[in-house]
Amino acid sequence: MTRVLQAEAHDTGTVDTAPNRADEGYDTIFSYRELARLDEALTMASRETGLRFTLWIGDLGPKTRIRAEELHARGGDPANSVLLAVSPGQRVIEVVTGPASARRLPDRACALAVLSMTNSFASGDLVGGIVNGLRQLSDQAGHPRSARTH
Repeated sequence: MTRVLQAEAHDTGTVDTAPNRADEGYDTIFSYRELARLDEALTMASRETGLRFTLWIGDLGPKTRIRAEELHARGGDPANSVLLAVSPGQRVIEVVTGPASARRLPDRACALAVLSMTNSFASGDLVGGIVNGLRQLSDQAGHPRSARTH
């Protein structure tokens, strides 16, 4: 799912997500408090749902969906994973789910989370938008014991 953002461009990354750029000082893009908020949101979403939530922030290249799917596939246990790939400079958000996580996160739920994020991004709140999007996805996926299997 692709959604156009109405936000200012940012070029962000970490040593793990942009190893070829590690020497550019990406630890200064986010404050310690912002990194802590992102980490807590990812941890809580994963803990509450039993799914593996990951976040990638940076340029996705010309074929954003294909690149996001490649990043998702490289992560551990892609079947039970959810990747939130945000490319502020391209104004794109990609949500990639594996087969098991897709059963708990239908496209409509992902679209609503993306809409919420774009509203925050438009007001200049990148971190808040991501945190709220992760909360929405987590709420929709629910607890693993309460998840229905079909």
